[in-house]
Amino acid sequence: MKYLIVGLGNIGDEYAETRHNIGFKVLDAFAKASNIVFDEGNRYGATASCRVKNAELFLLKPSTYMNESGKAVRYWLDKEKIDVNNLLIIVDDLSIPFGALRLKGNGSAGGHNGLKSVEAMTGTNAYSRLRFGIGNDFPKGMQIEYVLGEWTAEQKVALEKRIEVACEIIKSFCLSGLQNTMNQFNNK
Repeated sequence: MKYLIVGLGNIGDEYAETRHNIGFKVLDAFAKASNIVFDEGNRYGATASCRVKNAELFLLKPSTYMNESGKAVRYWLDKEKIDVNNLLIIVDDLSIPFGALRLKGNGSAGGHNGLKSVEAMTGTNAYSRLRFGIGNDFPKGMQIEYVLGEWTAEQKVALEKRIEVACEIIKSFCLSGLQNTMNQFNNK
């Protein structure tokens, strides 16, 4: 089976350590643990691939910026001939506490522009997404600054372990399926 694993984020050094780029950060950790390197020279994003047992994983960090992520997702689904049922999007979510991980098989974009773009370009909201909680500890009216802000010192310390769990969720999704993975990891 072949899977498209997409980490959402924005390209550029100014975004590298921001909360909005957690999708990139998770895929970078997954690639490092798998001893693979991203090819930055591909259309619509940096890509890498690896095998985990009998699953072939195609990793994508879109270069389209967050609001146009769907273009990259649609292009690579088609190019690699991957069914939308084998798509997993890793995305930041400020509606859940920092470090919380929630895997879902469908749902609304919840105001997230990257997910809105994916939904528009795939024509469905029935695709799997791993929501990585970034919390919502910001003053009223400061949502954009918070999301595009860098992690606090305390968050940086805790981030590594939560990213490791996110990488385990990716493997489980590809080997055990959505439902089994949700049962094993959600709310932990």
